[in-house]
Amino acid sequence: MRLPFAAVAFLCLALIAQTAFAQTKKPKPAAEDVDAEAAQQRTIAISLVTSLADEARSFKDLTRRARVQARAADVLWDTDPERARELFRRAWEAAETVDAEAAKKRAEEMRRMESAGEPVVVRGGPDLRSEVLRLVAKRDRKLGEEFLKALDDAAEKERNDVAADQRRRDPSTRLGASQRLQLARRLVEDGEVERAMQFAAPALNSVNIDTIFFLSALREKNAQSADAAYTNLLAFAARDPNSDANTVSGLSSYLFTPFLYVTFERDGGANQSRQRGPTPAPQVDATLRNNFLKVAYQILMQPLAAPDQDRTTSGQTGKYLMIKRLLPLFEQYAADLAPGLRTQMTAVASYVPPQMQQGENRAVSVGIQPESEEGDPLQRMQERLDRAKTSEERDAIYADYAVSLSQDGDPHGQDLVDKIENTELRKSVKAYTDFQLVQFAVRKKDVPEITRLVKSGELTSIQKVWALTSAAKFVVASERSRATDLLDEALAESRRISGSDPDRARALTAVAAGLADIDRVRAWEIVSEIVKAANGAEAYTGEDSRIASRLQTKMMVVVTNATAEDFDLLAVFRHLARADLLRAIQLAKTFTAESPRAVATLAIARTVLEPNQRLRG
Repeated sequence: MRLPFAAVAFLCLALIAQTAFAQTKKPKPAAEDVDAEAAQQRTIAISLVTSLADEARSFKDLTRRARVQARAADVLWDTDPERARELFRRAWEAAETVDAEAAKKRAEEMRRMESAGEPVVVRGGPDLRSEVLRLVAKRDRKLGEEFLKALDDAAEKERNDVAADQRRRDPSTRLGASQRLQLARRLVEDGEVERAMQFAAPALNSVNIDTIFFLSALREKNAQSADAAYTNLLAFAARDPNSDANTVSGLSSYLFTPFLYVTFERDGGANQSRQRGPTPAPQVDATLRNNFLKVAYQILMQPLAAPDQDRTTSGQTGKYLMIKRLLPLFEQYAADLAPGLRTQMTAVASYVPPQMQQGENRAVSVGIQPESEEGDPLQRMQERLDRAKTSEERDAIYADYAVSLSQDGDPHGQDLVDKIENTELRKSVKAYTDFQLVQFAVRKKDVPEITRLVKSGELTSIQKVWALTSAAKFVVASERSRATDLLDEALAESRRISGSDPDRARALTAVAAGLADIDRVRAWEIVSEIVKAANGAEAYTGEDSRIASRLQTKMMVVVTNATAEDFDLLAVFRHLARADLLRAIQLAKTFTAESPRAVATLAIARTVLEPNQRLRG
């Protein structure tokens, strides 16, 4: 049922009047009154979503138009499936336009890079069709199959349009493979394994971080499907003439270092991406492991090209370091192949600078062996320091071990940071390692350590707010007053963020969400601040639930992420809508930007229409 805005307003006023009357005449409303009020609230929620979907047709941002219409359809499905199908189709049309424009821009950027003689590595933008399809697939199998076929046809056409000499490109540049796999992973987390594989299948023909992390997540839900997809990926890698040492490293991540992905640059620099804390290697069939070792051997034993003709991503130096990294695995599981690899490493060494061959490189050993089996890390660090010839080399070693120790919560990492001579590097490493220590403390629910690091650490305001609001959650049940104090600190920190910075609104949102069950009056007051901050920050979307930290040095690039769901507007509006539906609606209307207004409105509607469901975006 569609209602014009005036009808929505009338219903709101009627509900206010009825509620006021009930408060004066009936302190404990009868069951039929409660049912009548709930029915009125549902009518209002449905009308809100319908009006929002109609408004979305005129959104200038086609990405936002597609997302809002798809999410509105998802909310309306149980009450008006025909209307929902219409909205899904509108969302799909808008998503097709966005994806086509994104593909055009990628093609132009790749041509520019080729003309300039640069490596062609371009990350894809949002793949909105897959995002819409994820919602459709849960509601209407027939419509989902229709959209999935259209998506696969488009992918096939784009693959056929790619020239043979462009095969070296990262397949994540095609049809937003990165976004496709991220969405597929969300389906896996929702238990939709079959649907996840339908999404992921077109992108599972290349070794990259998104592919491997998706397969690792899939294996936790369905080992058989994951291992089968991984077997196919091994076959692709074995046939691909562009497979190199970094390809082998990616393949090794699935079997030996889940959610840790290590690659090497041509100059010997390393990139480490860890999506979660240290994760044990999965128990896999020996046949699967042996297949990997054979493919890895085949790739690593490829004939050497002269340095000026080498087009691999790792170069000769990176290849040397990768063989050194994986050699212990061959010695343990394929002793007959290890001698050949050692011979190859010796041959490659002639192209590798001596400083890269000597001593220990943390990126070479990380994750391959448990720390307990590697000996005292500080002793190993000292051995490397004794061989270092310059302060720059020593600084790199201190940074390497500071990062390694801090990710496991070892306070010795902070001592090493202080020994870095380069001022800028020292400051950057301290900022990164302090946030690592905070993440470790949050995982351990160590509130005293969290508060200590907030006071002494080199943290940004948004990181402090995340830490303090996380700590408040841990103590709210047992120490309500302490939780309030922590949220007060977080509020003060939020207000230190610039008014034009989207992080101010995100931080205030987390504080309001924390106060919603402690001090509802203050929570409402802070939401008014959120609206003001959001309206002053052009880039604010209302659904930014990640917090990240990145460190880049000459020898490594490391990134760490944390989930911050309370930074999303849906977190706080879920609480507010349950407390006072009409007031929440009025507040949502005061967002001037399309995105936060839509996010808040949909959160309110879901709270009413799906009271027992966990809110989705």
